[in-house]
Amino acid sequence: MSLSFDLLGSDGPARRGRIATAHGTVETPAFMPVGTAGTVKAMLPQSVAETGAEIVLGNTFHLMLRPGAERVAALGGLHKFMNWPGPILTDSGGFQVMSLKELRKLDPDGVTFRSPIDGSEHRLTPERSIEIQRLLDADITMSFDECTTWPVEEPAAASSMRLSMKWAERGKRAFTDRPGYGLFGIVQGSVFPALRAESVTALTAIGFDGYAIGGLAVGEGQEMMFATLDTTVPMLPAGRPRYLMGVGRPADIVGAVARGIDMFDCVMPTRAGRTAQAFTRRGELNLRNARHRDDPRPIDERCTCPACSHHSRAYLHHLIRSEEILGSMLLTWHNLHYYQDIMRGLRGAIESGSLSHWIAAFAGEQDLGDIPPL
Repeated sequence: MSLSFDLLGSDGPARRGRIATAHGTVETPAFMPVGTAGTVKAMLPQSVAETGAEIVLGNTFHLMLRPGAERVAALGGLHKFMNWPGPILTDSGGFQVMSLKELRKLDPDGVTFRSPIDGSEHRLTPERSIEIQRLLDADITMSFDECTTWPVEEPAAASSMRLSMKWAERGKRAFTDRPGYGLFGIVQGSVFPALRAESVTALTAIGFDGYAIGGLAVGEGQEMMFATLDTTVPMLPAGRPRYLMGVGRPADIVGAVARGIDMFDCVMPTRAGRTAQAFTRRGELNLRNARHRDDPRPIDERCTCPACSHHSRAYLHHLIRSEEILGSMLLTWHNLHYYQDIMRGLRGAIESGSLSHWIAAFAGEQDLGDIPPL
Protein backbone atom coordinates (compact mmCIF):
# COMPACT_ATOMS: atom_id res chain seq x y z
CA MET A 1 0.00 0.00 0.00
CA SER A 2 1.48 3.30 -1.15
CA LEU A 3 -0.99 5.90 0.16
CA SER A 4 0.19 7.22 3.51
CA PHE A 5 -2.31 7.89 6.29
CA ASP A 6 -1.20 9.18 9.69
CA LEU A 7 -3.51 9.37 12.69
CA LEU A 8 -2.59 12.55 14.54
CA GLY A 9 -5.17 12.43 17.31
CA SER A 10 -8.62 11.36 18.38
CA ASP A 11 -11.52 12.38 20.57
CA GLY A 12 -13.73 9.39 21.21
CA PRO A 13 -14.33 7.66 17.85
CA ALA A 14 -13.55 10.91 15.96
CA ARG A 15 -10.14 11.03 14.32
CA ARG A 16 -7.70 13.72 13.22
CA GLY A 17 -5.46 12.54 10.42
CA ARG A 18 -3.39 13.35 7.37
CA ILE A 19 -3.33 11.62 3.97
CA ALA A 20 -0.19 12.03 1.86
CA THR A 21 -0.72 11.64 -1.89
CA ALA A 22 1.36 12.13 -5.00
CA HIS A 23 -0.05 15.65 -5.38
CA GLY A 24 -0.03 16.83 -1.77
CA THR A 25 -1.46 16.20 1.65
CA VAL A 26 -5.05 16.21 2.87
CA GLU A 27 -5.88 17.11 6.46
CA THR A 28 -8.76 15.05 7.81
CA PRO A 29 -11.63 15.19 8.52
CA ALA A 30 -11.93 16.57 5.00
CA PHE A 31 -14.71 17.65 2.67
CA MET A 32 -14.13 17.21 -1.07
CA PRO A 33 -15.93 19.61 -3.43
CA VAL A 34 -17.45 17.74 -6.34
CA GLY A 35 -15.93 18.48 -9.73
CA THR A 36 -17.78 15.83 -11.72
CA ALA A 37 -16.69 16.85 -15.21
CA GLY A 38 -13.32 18.36 -14.32
CA THR A 39 -14.72 21.55 -12.81
CA VAL A 40 -16.34 22.56 -9.54
CA LYS A 41 -19.34 24.35 -11.02
CA ALA A 42 -19.28 28.16 -10.84
CA MET A 43 -15.78 28.17 -9.30
CA LEU A 44 -12.26 28.79 -10.55
CA PRO A 45 -9.73 26.21 -9.31
CA GLN A 46 -7.89 28.86 -7.30
CA SER A 47 -11.20 29.94 -5.76
CA VAL A 48 -11.83 26.36 -4.64
CA ALA A 49 -8.39 26.31 -3.02
CA GLU A 50 -9.07 29.63 -1.27
CA THR A 51 -12.04 28.08 0.53
CA GLY A 52 -9.57 25.71 2.20
CA ALA A 53 -10.31 22.64 0.08
CA GLU A 54 -7.25 20.45 -0.47
CA ILE A 55 -8.77 17.68 -2.59
CA VAL A 56 -11.55 17.59 -5.18
CA LEU A 57 -13.60 14.79 -6.71
CA GLY A 58 -13.94 13.87 -10.37
CA ASN A 59 -16.17 11.26 -12.00
CA THR A 60 -15.07 8.34 -14.16
CA PHE A 61 -18.35 7.95 -16.01
CA HIS A 62 -18.81 11.57 -17.03
CA LEU A 63 -15.16 12.13 -17.98
CA MET A 64 -15.22 8.88 -19.96
CA LEU A 65 -18.10 10.28 -22.03
CA ARG A 66 -16.67 13.76 -22.42
CA PRO A 67 -13.89 14.61 -23.19
CA GLY A 68 -12.63 11.01 -22.91
CA ALA A 69 -10.01 9.53 -20.58
CA GLU A 70 -7.45 8.94 -23.32
CA ARG A 71 -7.74 12.57 -24.41
CA VAL A 72 -7.22 13.80 -20.84
CA ALA A 73 -4.18 11.54 -20.49
CA ALA A 74 -2.71 12.84 -23.75
CA LEU A 75 -3.11 16.39 -22.44
CA GLY A 76 -1.18 15.64 -19.26
CA GLY A 77 -3.77 14.19 -16.91
CA LEU A 78 -6.70 15.66 -15.04
CA HIS A 79 -4.60 17.82 -12.69
CA LYS A 80 -3.08 19.71 -15.60
CA PHE A 81 -6.25 19.61 -17.70
CA MET A 82 -8.38 21.36 -15.04
CA ASN A 83 -5.48 23.33 -13.49
CA TRP A 84 -5.87 21.71 -10.07
CA PRO A 85 -2.40 20.83 -8.74
CA GLY A 86 -3.70 19.22 -5.55
CA PRO A 87 -4.99 15.71 -4.88
CA ILE A 88 -7.94 14.31 -6.85
CA LEU A 89 -10.23 11.42 -5.96
CA THR A 90 -12.29 9.93 -8.78
CA ASP A 91 -15.60 8.19 -8.30
CA SER A 92 -15.60 4.91 -10.23
CA GLY A 93 -18.90 5.30 -12.07
CA GLY A 94 -20.64 2.98 -9.64
CA PHE A 95 -23.16 5.60 -8.58
CA GLN A 96 -24.28 5.92 -12.20
CA VAL A 97 -25.02 2.18 -12.17
CA MET A 98 -27.84 3.14 -9.82
CA SER A 99 -28.78 6.65 -10.93
CA LEU A 100 -28.88 5.88 -14.67
CA LYS A 101 -30.56 2.48 -14.41
CA GLU A 102 -32.91 3.29 -17.31
CA LEU A 103 -29.85 3.77 -19.55
CA ARG A 104 -27.84 0.71 -18.56
CA LYS A 105 -27.75 -3.07 -18.72
CA LEU A 106 -26.08 -4.84 -15.80
CA ASP A 107 -24.43 -8.25 -16.02
CA PRO A 108 -21.92 -10.13 -13.83
CA ASP A 109 -18.99 -8.83 -15.88
CA GLY A 110 -19.90 -5.11 -15.85
CA VAL A 111 -22.33 -2.51 -17.15
CA THR A 112 -23.25 -1.29 -20.63
CA PHE A 113 -24.47 2.31 -20.71
CA ARG A 114 -26.25 4.48 -23.21
CA SER A 115 -24.75 7.95 -23.06
CA PRO A 116 -27.23 10.54 -21.73
CA ILE A 117 -25.47 13.00 -24.05
CA ASP A 118 -25.78 11.36 -27.47
CA GLY A 119 -27.07 7.82 -26.94
CA SER A 120 -23.74 6.17 -27.81
CA GLU A 121 -22.94 2.87 -26.12
CA HIS A 122 -20.18 2.51 -23.53
CA ARG A 123 -18.94 -0.40 -21.47
CA LEU A 124 -17.67 -0.17 -17.90
CA THR A 125 -16.11 -3.13 -16.13
CA PRO A 126 -14.06 -3.13 -12.93
CA GLU A 127 -10.90 -3.27 -15.04
CA ARG A 128 -11.96 -0.49 -17.41
CA SER A 129 -12.98 1.75 -14.51
CA ILE A 130 -9.55 1.34 -12.95
CA GLU A 131 -7.89 2.00 -16.31
CA ILE A 132 -9.86 5.22 -16.83
CA GLN A 133 -8.94 6.47 -13.37
CA ARG A 134 -5.27 5.70 -14.07
CA LEU A 135 -5.47 7.65 -17.34
CA LEU A 136 -7.00 10.57 -15.44
CA ASP A 137 -4.08 10.28 -12.95
CA ALA A 138 -6.35 10.17 -9.89
CA ASP A 139 -4.47 10.14 -6.61
CA ILE A 140 -7.28 8.09 -5.05
CA THR A 141 -9.05 5.54 -7.25
CA MET A 142 -12.39 4.08 -6.21
CA SER A 143 -13.42 0.47 -6.80
CA PHE A 144 -16.18 -0.07 -9.32
CA ASP A 145 -19.34 -1.12 -7.51
CA GLU A 146 -23.09 -1.23 -7.76
CA CYS A 147 -24.58 1.37 -5.44
CA THR A 148 -27.61 -0.26 -3.80
CA THR A 149 -30.93 1.48 -4.36
CA TRP A 150 -33.38 2.53 -1.66
CA PRO A 151 -35.75 1.12 -0.55
CA VAL A 152 -34.38 -2.38 -1.01
CA GLU A 153 -35.18 -5.82 0.36
CA GLU A 154 -32.37 -7.71 2.09
CA PRO A 155 -32.00 -10.46 -0.58
CA ALA A 156 -31.59 -7.85 -3.33
CA ALA A 157 -29.11 -5.88 -1.19
CA ALA A 158 -27.14 -9.07 -0.55
CA SER A 159 -26.94 -9.93 -4.25
CA SER A 160 -25.85 -6.38 -5.13
CA MET A 161 -23.24 -6.29 -2.37
CA ARG A 162 -21.73 -9.65 -3.34
CA LEU A 163 -21.45 -8.56 -6.96
CA SER A 164 -19.63 -5.41 -5.78
CA MET A 165 -17.23 -7.52 -3.73
CA LYS A 166 -16.37 -9.63 -6.80
CA TRP A 167 -15.80 -6.44 -8.76
CA ALA A 168 -13.63 -5.04 -5.94
CA GLU A 169 -11.34 -8.07 -6.15
CA ARG A 170 -11.05 -7.71 -9.92
CA GLY A 171 -10.35 -4.00 -9.59
CA LYS A 172 -7.61 -4.61 -7.05
CA ARG A 173 -5.87 -6.99 -9.47
CA ALA A 174 -6.10 -4.35 -12.22
CA PHE A 175 -4.77 -1.49 -10.09
CA THR A 176 -1.15 -0.42 -10.56
CA ASP A 177 0.40 0.35 -7.17
CA ARG A 178 2.52 3.53 -7.28
CA PRO A 179 3.95 5.79 -4.55
CA GLY A 180 1.40 8.39 -3.52
CA TYR A 181 -1.52 6.68 -5.24
CA GLY A 182 -4.17 4.54 -3.60
CA LEU A 183 -7.23 2.38 -4.20
CA PHE A 184 -10.28 2.44 -1.91
CA GLY A 185 -12.76 -0.39 -1.50
CA ILE A 186 -16.44 0.43 -0.99
CA VAL A 187 -18.52 -1.22 1.72
CA GLN A 188 -22.06 -2.02 0.58
CA GLY A 189 -25.01 -3.82 2.15
CA SER A 190 -27.61 -1.05 2.54
CA VAL A 191 -28.89 -0.79 6.14
CA PHE A 192 -28.50 -4.48 7.01
CA PRO A 193 -25.77 -5.00 9.66
CA ALA A 194 -24.97 -8.58 8.66
CA LEU A 195 -24.48 -7.58 5.03
CA ARG A 196 -22.27 -4.64 6.00
CA ALA A 197 -20.18 -6.98 8.15
CA GLU A 198 -19.85 -9.46 5.28
CA SER A 199 -18.78 -6.65 2.96
CA VAL A 200 -16.14 -5.35 5.39
CA THR A 201 -14.76 -8.88 5.83
CA ALA A 202 -14.48 -9.35 2.07
CA LEU A 203 -12.81 -5.99 1.46
CA THR A 204 -10.29 -6.25 4.30
CA ALA A 205 -9.31 -9.71 3.05
CA ILE A 206 -8.55 -8.16 -0.35
CA GLY A 207 -6.73 -5.20 1.24
CA PHE A 208 -7.17 -1.55 0.26
CA ASP A 209 -5.51 1.80 0.96
CA GLY A 210 -8.79 3.13 2.34
CA TYR A 211 -12.37 2.09 2.89
CA ALA A 212 -15.47 3.94 1.75
CA ILE A 213 -19.02 3.41 2.93
CA GLY A 214 -21.39 3.58 -0.02
CA GLY A 215 -25.11 3.08 -0.45
CA LEU A 216 -26.13 5.67 2.15
CA ALA A 217 -27.71 9.12 1.77
CA VAL A 218 -29.96 7.60 -0.89
CA GLY A 219 -33.24 8.19 0.95
CA GLU A 220 -32.95 6.15 4.13
CA GLY A 221 -32.86 9.19 6.43
CA GLN A 222 -30.32 10.44 8.95
CA GLU A 223 -31.35 8.18 11.83
CA MET A 224 -30.94 5.02 9.77
CA MET A 225 -27.72 6.31 8.23
CA PHE A 226 -26.19 6.98 11.64
CA ALA A 227 -27.35 3.57 12.90
CA THR A 228 -25.60 1.94 9.94
CA LEU A 229 -22.43 3.89 10.65
CA ASP A 230 -22.59 2.87 14.32
CA THR A 231 -22.41 -0.79 13.34
CA THR A 232 -20.10 -0.50 10.31
CA VAL A 233 -17.36 1.99 11.21
CA PRO A 234 -15.95 0.05 14.21
CA MET A 235 -15.30 -2.91 11.90
CA LEU A 236 -13.10 -0.91 9.52
CA PRO A 237 -9.28 -0.97 9.85
CA ALA A 238 -8.20 1.78 12.23
CA GLY A 239 -5.07 2.65 10.28
CA ARG A 240 -6.78 3.42 6.97
CA PRO A 241 -8.90 6.42 5.87
CA ARG A 242 -12.68 6.09 6.09
CA TYR A 243 -14.80 7.83 3.48
CA LEU A 244 -18.58 8.30 3.62
CA MET A 245 -19.69 8.79 0.03
CA GLY A 246 -22.21 11.44 -1.02
CA VAL A 247 -22.78 13.02 2.41
CA GLY A 248 -24.13 15.56 2.91
CA ARG A 249 -25.79 18.23 4.98
CA PRO A 250 -23.65 19.89 7.67
CA ALA A 251 -25.40 18.02 10.50
CA ASP A 252 -24.83 14.72 8.65
CA ILE A 253 -21.11 15.45 8.34
CA VAL A 254 -20.73 16.45 11.98
CA GLY A 255 -22.55 13.32 13.17
CA ALA A 256 -20.47 11.10 10.90
CA VAL A 257 -17.17 12.64 12.07
CA ALA A 258 -18.22 11.91 15.65
CA ARG A 259 -18.62 8.28 14.55
CA GLY A 260 -15.13 8.04 13.06
CA ILE A 261 -15.47 9.09 9.40
CA ASP A 262 -12.54 10.96 7.82
CA MET A 263 -13.66 12.02 4.33
CA PHE A 264 -16.81 13.34 2.65
CA ASP A 265 -18.10 14.58 -0.68
CA CYS A 266 -21.45 15.97 -1.76
CA VAL A 267 -22.91 18.15 -4.51
CA MET A 268 -25.13 19.88 -1.97
CA PRO A 269 -23.12 23.08 -1.30
CA THR A 270 -22.47 23.75 -5.00
CA ARG A 271 -25.96 22.78 -6.18
CA ALA A 272 -27.49 24.91 -3.44
CA GLY A 273 -25.35 27.86 -4.51
CA ARG A 274 -26.76 27.64 -8.02
CA THR A 275 -30.34 27.60 -6.69
CA ALA A 276 -30.13 30.66 -4.38
CA GLN A 277 -29.57 28.63 -1.20
CA ALA A 278 -26.96 29.59 1.36
CA PHE A 279 -25.79 27.51 4.33
CA THR A 280 -25.12 29.53 7.49
CA ARG A 281 -24.38 28.95 11.14
CA ARG A 282 -28.02 29.72 11.90
CA GLY A 283 -29.56 27.51 9.25
CA GLU A 284 -30.28 27.80 5.54
CA LEU A 285 -31.26 30.93 3.63
CA ASN A 286 -33.12 31.31 0.36
CA LEU A 287 -31.74 34.50 -1.18
CA ARG A 288 -34.56 34.51 -3.72
CA ASN A 289 -37.05 35.47 -1.00
CA ALA A 290 -38.30 39.07 -1.14
CA ARG A 291 -37.46 39.73 2.49
CA HIS A 292 -33.79 40.05 1.52
CA ARG A 293 -34.21 42.80 -1.09
CA ASP A 294 -33.56 45.68 1.36
CA ASP A 295 -31.28 43.81 3.79
CA PRO A 296 -27.81 45.39 4.07
CA ARG A 297 -26.39 42.54 6.17
CA PRO A 298 -24.04 39.86 4.82
CA ILE A 299 -25.22 36.28 4.53
CA ASP A 300 -23.27 35.41 7.67
CA GLU A 301 -21.56 38.10 9.73
CA ARG A 302 -18.89 35.63 10.93
CA CYS A 303 -17.96 34.36 7.47
CA THR A 304 -14.89 35.73 5.66
CA CYS A 305 -15.73 34.54 2.14
CA PRO A 306 -15.96 37.18 -0.65
CA ALA A 307 -19.76 37.03 -0.71
CA CYS A 308 -19.97 37.90 2.99
CA SER A 309 -16.99 40.25 3.09
CA HIS A 310 -18.00 42.44 0.16
CA HIS A 311 -21.70 42.04 -0.59
CA SER A 312 -25.06 42.42 1.10
CA ARG A 313 -28.02 40.09 1.07
CA ALA A 314 -29.84 42.76 -0.90
CA TYR A 315 -27.24 42.68 -3.66
CA LEU A 316 -27.17 38.89 -3.76
CA HIS A 317 -30.97 38.88 -3.91
CA HIS A 318 -30.76 41.30 -6.84
CA LEU A 319 -28.27 39.06 -8.66
CA ILE A 320 -30.46 36.01 -8.18
CA ARG A 321 -33.65 37.73 -9.27
CA SER A 322 -31.83 39.17 -12.29
CA GLU A 323 -30.45 35.71 -13.15
CA GLU A 324 -26.90 37.04 -13.12
CA ILE A 325 -24.18 34.36 -13.14
CA LEU A 326 -22.29 36.20 -10.39
CA GLY A 327 -25.03 35.29 -7.92
CA SER A 328 -24.40 31.57 -8.41
CA MET A 329 -20.66 32.11 -8.20
CA LEU A 330 -20.78 34.05 -4.93
CA LEU A 331 -23.27 31.72 -3.23
CA THR A 332 -21.31 28.65 -4.31
CA TRP A 333 -18.10 30.20 -2.94
CA HIS A 334 -19.86 31.00 0.32
CA ASN A 335 -21.27 27.48 0.72
CA LEU A 336 -17.95 25.79 0.03
CA HIS A 337 -16.21 28.19 2.42
CA TYR A 338 -18.81 27.40 5.10
CA TYR A 339 -18.32 23.65 4.64
CA GLN A 340 -14.56 24.07 4.95
CA ASP A 341 -15.10 26.19 8.07
CA ILE A 342 -16.97 23.24 9.56
CA MET A 343 -14.09 20.90 8.73
CA ARG A 344 -11.55 23.32 10.22
CA GLY A 345 -13.67 23.55 13.36
CA LEU A 346 -13.97 19.78 13.63
CA ARG A 347 -10.23 19.24 13.18
CA GLY A 348 -9.41 21.83 15.84
CA ALA A 349 -11.97 20.41 18.28
CA ILE A 350 -10.61 16.88 17.89
CA GLU A 351 -7.05 18.14 18.42
CA SER A 352 -8.04 19.96 21.62
CA GLY A 353 -10.27 17.19 22.95
CA SER A 354 -13.30 19.48 22.93
CA LEU A 355 -15.40 17.83 20.23
CA SER A 356 -18.48 17.30 22.37
CA HIS A 357 -18.53 21.00 23.32
CA TRP A 358 -18.01 22.03 19.68
CA ILE A 359 -20.86 19.79 18.52
CA ALA A 360 -23.16 21.12 21.23
CA ALA A 361 -22.44 24.70 20.16
CA PHE A 362 -22.93 23.79 16.49
CA ALA A 363 -26.23 22.06 17.21
CA GLY A 364 -27.42 25.02 19.25
CA GLU A 365 -26.71 27.41 16.40
CA GLN A 366 -28.36 25.18 13.83
CA ASP A 367 -31.46 24.85 16.02
CA LEU A 368 -31.48 28.66 16.37
CA GLY A 369 -32.24 28.54 20.12
CA ASP A 370 -32.32 32.12 21.41
CA ILE A 371 -30.75 33.51 18.23
CA PRO A 372 -33.16 35.86 16.41
CA PRO A 373 -34.62 34.23 13.27
CA LEU A 374 -32.94 35.04 9.99
